[in-house]
Amino acid sequence: MEPAPSIFAFVKELNDFSCEFSVLDRVWNIMFPDPGGKWHHLHVNKYRHTFFISHINGDGGSLEVEPEKGVRAVTSAGASSLFRTKNHDQPAPAWGQLITSARNWLKVVRKDWIKANKRVQVEYPFPYRYGIVPHAVIRASLSDFYRLDKELGKAGTRKLVRLIEGGFFLRAENTEVSSMTAADYFNYCRIAYAAGKRKEETIDESLSGREMYARYADGRHEGLLDIDPASEQEFNDWIDGTHPARGTGGHPWEIKRGGNTTHIDLTVSRPSPYRKEGFKVELRGESISRMVETMRMFLAIHKAGLPVSIANPEAVRKRLLAQDNIGIIPSYASLHRANQHFGKDEDVFDVLYYADLGRFKRRITPFVTWEPLPILKPRDV
Repeated sequence: MEPAPSIFAFVKELNDFSCEFSVLDRVWNIMFPDPGGKWHHLHVNKYRHTFFISHINGDGGSLEVEPEKGVRAVTSAGASSLFRTKNHDQPAPAWGQLITSARNWLKVVRKDWIKANKRVQVEYPFPYRYGIVPHAVIRASLSDFYRLDKELGKAGTRKLVRLIEGGFFLRAENTEVSSMTAADYFNYCRIAYAAGKRKEETIDESLSGREMYARYADGRHEGLLDIDPASEQEFNDWIDGTHPARGTGGHPWEIKRGGNTTHIDLTVSRPSPYRKEGFKVELRGESISRMVETMRMFLAIHKAGLPVSIANPEAVRKRLLAQDNIGIIPSYASLHRANQHFGKDEDVFDVLYYADLGRFKRRITPFVTWEPLPILKPRDV
């Protein structure tokens, strides 16, 4: 049987099943086994009269389907080709086999949707699922799992945890200054650069703080390098956006370059939007690859007797003590920004694949809280 007619029949049959709505799009998620027992996940999105079918846990790309008109196959690399029903060319045979298995599963769901969905919940493979597991369990089981506390060292970890537990960040005098100049800010930067230097990194410590900022920061300084470094008034005006040298669209606080989530900021802001006095100084570098640098910078600035804060200190403590959670992501998902899939209240800052649990799968799996799988059922109305 040619794939296209079966695909047209499949999208027509989907209209008999309940769907989710995303704005005006209709969305179906179909999880089903093929004759060999391998599980698949098709995500179907209907926009107006066109269906977009993605094989979530496969490498066959996706299809764009215009019922009774044509099928456009899109590969994972983005290449596409249009298959019209009047042509002899058809989508790859694998799609035909996949759609046939999906249609057979729809019949199973029609017959007894409770039983069918129970089978999905029980049999759908863990490597294809999202879940969370207590960090403490991972730390106690996987000896080679990256540990922030070991990288920071016992003394640094103890110091930072005690500061957080002692309410250090709740007292304004520890994180705010009454006045500041650009030169003061560059002095903060100089301490931060020296303390946060990586093993493979070269930092010229003979440079002044201003010179370090000019060399190692993002470069889009919005005029910070152009104001009088010794003037409190000019820094005030620059912070408040009234200085003529103040630009826009830059990243003046990005003292160590990186991607959208992998850079380090040393920010200065007004403690309150309702008053034009004082400044709060805060370090932010929450990605797993920059967290240790950020903590070392904080400890060095604090040791120098300068007021400073660190973003989300309660989360920093959780991460050091393994009181947060580790996300488990499907084998087909990218690790890049994968922690953003999880809600903030789930305290997930790092992720791994189920396969990474190795020989400890049986030990760790009972501690995993898996995300609910979608329910597929016939339409009620």
